[in-house]
Amino acid sequence: MSIEKPKKNLLEETRSIFRRLHYSIHTERAYCDWIMRFIRFHHLQERESLLVDPEKKVEDFLTHLAVQANVAASTQNQAFNALVFLYKQVLKHPLEGVDAARTSKEKRVPVVLTREEVKLVLTFLEGTSDLVVKLLYGGGLRITEAVRLRVQDIDYGFKQITVRNGKGLSDRVTPFSESLIPLLTNHLERVKAIHEQDLKDGHGAIYLPFALSRKENKRGQCN
Repeated sequence: MSIEKPKKNLLEETRSIFRRLHYSIHTERAYCDWIMRFIRFHHLQERESLLVDPEKKVEDFLTHLAVQANVAASTQNQAFNALVFLYKQVLKHPLEGVDAARTSKEKRVPVVLTREEVKLVLTFLEGTSDLVVKLLYGGGLRITEAVRLRVQDIDYGFKQITVRNGKGLSDRVTPFSESLIPLLTNHLERVKAIHEQDLKDGHGAIYLPFALSRKENKRGQCN
């Protein structure tokens, strides 16, 4: 006698596909949010209703974002990419010939601070904010890369930082300023004490990608 597994709802299935294709957790969250907003916009109740004139539904939603919501071009493009993923990967019904009002991305001249201006900004920072900004400036890191930086990714000998799973899920190496070593050492000692207290209080959980969660659980059982 075979036991049928309960059917996943749309978002559960979407998240499963994201994990299988090794998308980043940030992309997964952003795309799922846009899919939910799309469903709410059209007041859809059943999966089958998504397949009724899908191109028209997508066009109406994108037009609403551009005209009524007045979103930026990058925001609308992200929403469109999320819907393309939904229909192609989840519903197995690729979109064809979507024509909607699109926001135009204007070219802007980037604002670049001089060294003197950077030094002035740094004088107003302290603690963790000071350390993060100096990592951004000295190593060319993005904000998410800085806050997700791991101890083992910093090479004190070669004075370099290995950025794991950066933009496009690629790795790269950036310089690490020797002047940051005292700041980083103090920061690590402080957060280690906080983490140990969190563990005593039953907290300290963190998102672990891929199979790391299972591996760490097995390691803890063996110890």
